Amino acid sequence: MQVETTRFGPIEIGDDRIITFPKGILGFPSQQDYVLLQTNEEGNFFWLQSVTQPELAFVVCDPRLFVPDYDIPPRTEEFGAIELKGMNRAQVLIIVNKVNRMLTGNLQGPLVINTVNRRGLQLVLSEKKYDTRHPLINLDRPQPCVSKTA
Repeated sequence: MQVETTRFGPIEIGDDRIITFPKGILGFPSQQDYVLLQTNEEGNFFWLQSVTQPELAFVVCDPRLFVPDYDIPPRTEEFGAIELKGMNRAQVLIIVNKVNRMLTGNLQGPLVINTVNRRGLQLVLSEKKYDTRHPLINLDRPQPCVSKTA
């Protein structure tokens, strides 16, 4: 399948890479099908690109890269909608925004994706433990290199 994007041009993807959000993402309820794009091998940030709207894409990342103890409470009812039986089969991502010279992450609205059936949902956490603009990276300061070696 070919996906048109405004940032990367047309991209060929397999149907098995499509992630479906049955209720959409907040603010975009009618846009349900997305693909996760990695723009380079060492990147920690990805693009969650709409399959049907070339201009609709979100920068996302794993929240545990910046908040190692990040944890979302089990939501049995909501997880049932994407047939997720346990977090061991889930990928959790947060939407990243640029605010002035800071990259921030929405820790209150994580995306939870069932890695088995590629169905996802966006949670809205009511706990005040996290916020919607958690600072991730200050773009004015040089960032240390992150090595993937163990």
